[in-house]
Amino acid sequence: MAKQRTTTPDTKARVFLVDDHAIVRQGLAELINDQDDLITCGEADSPAQTMKLIGTAAPNVAVLDITLNGGDGIELCRQIEETHPNIAILMLSMHDESLYAERALRAGAMGYVMKSAPQETVMAAIRKVLSGQMFLSDNVSAKLLRSFGRAGSASADVPPLERLSDRELQIFQMIGQGRSVRDIADALFLSPKTVETHKEHIKQKLNLASSNDLLRYAIESRMGGK
Repeated sequence: MAKQRTTTPDTKARVFLVDDHAIVRQGLAELINDQDDLITCGEADSPAQTMKLIGTAAPNVAVLDITLNGGDGIELCRQIEETHPNIAILMLSMHDESLYAERALRAGAMGYVMKSAPQETVMAAIRKVLSGQMFLSDNVSAKLLRSFGRAGSASADVPPLERLSDRELQIFQMIGQGRSVRDIADALFLSPKTVETHKEHIKQKLNLASSNDLLRYAIESRMGGK
């Protein structure tokens, strides 16, 4: 579904930035404001702050990171899609696109860019989603095409982390950050018992025997050792 927002030659497309690092937002804002056709209209570091400000800011596109203060960008993407469906969404993150891009698209994003991409690529991605088109790397596009052929295949053919639900992956990521069950529960507004249940499901899906094995695997995955 296209979300193209038209602008006249004398107006600039409005960009709302969501990232938990102020220095990243500042650098991206400077880059965007140097463009002839783009301008930042607001920024936030958490889902709660985003939902409070984005309506008034009235952006044409929101650029979201995945890891945010008090939540995650995938769930925030869903919230924006539900409450402000005319805002195009671009995910810009350090997290592996092979693992997160498809989840972001299912949540309503129009594109996914790694933070390691050149500045020109990031600007091209913003403009492409503004025009109502999808923006994905060649690797992700090829992976999505392969997934059609894998539909209905045995779960053993699916990479381990892709077996996790979005919530399970979110908790797995927080485990890799060394966060306790109580800390995860508070951050996600869940009960500790619910987090423990998710941990058990994660261990089963990843074929891990203990919580220590899960912690080790989560840390290795976060460090790029998966």
